[in-house]
Amino acid sequence: MNNKTAIIVRREYLERVKKKSFIITTILMPIVMLVLMCLPALLMNVNISDARNIGVIDNSGVIADGLVDTDLAHYTRVDIAPDSMYSHQEYDGFLIINRDIIDNPSGVTLYTRDAGSLELESSLSDNIAKIIEDSRLRLLDKTDVREVLNSVRADVNMSTFRLTDSDSSSGTSSAISYAIGLIMSVLLYMFLLMYGQMVMTSIIEEKNNRVLELVVTSVKPTQLMMGKIIGVGLVAVTQLALWAAIMLTLSASVIPLFFSPEIAAEIAAYNSGSLDPATSSIGIEGVQALSVIGNPAYIAGIFGYLLLFLVGGFLLYSAMYAAIGSSVDNIQDGSQLQSFVIVPLILGFIVSTTIAANPSSSLATWLSMIPFTSPMVMMTRIPFGIPTWEIIVSLVVLYASFVAVVWFAAKVYRVGIFMHGKKPTVKQLIQWARYK
Repeated sequence: MNNKTAIIVRREYLERVKKKSFIITTILMPIVMLVLMCLPALLMNVNISDARNIGVIDNSGVIADGLVDTDLAHYTRVDIAPDSMYSHQEYDGFLIINRDIIDNPSGVTLYTRDAGSLELESSLSDNIAKIIEDSRLRLLDKTDVREVLNSVRADVNMSTFRLTDSDSSSGTSSAISYAIGLIMSVLLYMFLLMYGQMVMTSIIEEKNNRVLELVVTSVKPTQLMMGKIIGVGLVAVTQLALWAAIMLTLSASVIPLFFSPEIAAEIAAYNSGSLDPATSSIGIEGVQALSVIGNPAYIAGIFGYLLLFLVGGFLLYSAMYAAIGSSVDNIQDGSQLQSFVIVPLILGFIVSTTIAANPSSSLATWLSMIPFTSPMVMMTRIPFGIPTWEIIVSLVVLYASFVAVVWFAAKVYRVGIFMHGKKPTVKQLIQWARYK
């Protein structure tokens, strides 16, 4: 990198890193991610305290006595006319059971004063279904069938491992791998879109201010473009590196402090392969999840791969963003042209959320090799433990494609920064790339 390009890189980097928004986002984002992970549990606790009082009009005389109160609702048998339900304000809703409920399980109607709750409806349906099943079993004069069914019911908890070349096996459950891959794919999509648009916006602003026309008198257009791309790219790398450092610190020193001795012992037994799933107090899935969260080496490896695909994907997409920014005069025109960049990004993100169901399929493998979709798709597959050679080939193709795209973008950039007025067409962009 020559001195002129280095100066541009330094300017682009420091201009963004010193902003308060960058510092605040970098510090708060890991905290926000942890809060979002805990938010469902917090919301569940809030909803639990809001139990409804449901009056039950049981015309069958079978269901009401068997309903079990839950954290969602309390059930009280009432003897009122259905047309007078609204006047009984002491109840939040009414459940009407038809006389032929045993033969016709659909003969159930729930009336509520406020918005319905899917969780309440599901819990109530399961409760009524169990009562109907018990009633039907008693009609068959086989009162012990329920006990027999319960005694033979089996809950299977399957642990998933990947066979390796060594004598041992390793891996995490598919659910945990899916969650990690999805999070990494979202982060990568966010970085590529946000920082790529930052390159385009910076070029458009400087072009409107006529700054570029002065700068190119002392710096080649290609050097200017690469300086902006590398400078903004280093900002993305810095932010990701800081996030990785925060997560590694939490994983190595903070999170293990919340493990009880029993859970810590289960994690150690799981890592050594001696854990009996039947004796786990939090279940094998819980042990696997905590083992991943408290494993700095695993987290460092995931962030290492994320960094490699972030750099390659950013260089590829930011070059296209730079070409678009140099060819237009305002953000509105740039937004129309950038659809050629955003569509592959969105496609890669959408596909990455679906191929996780079968990360070793032929479709997943091929999409991991196409440079426009490989960053998101490959980061979704890596937590499942795919072969290393596929990752290497994907990276080689991605970085080689960047060289080709930069060549095209540089051709467009050197012409586009001097063009003002009418928005160019795709055909004109191709003609600019052919100029010598």
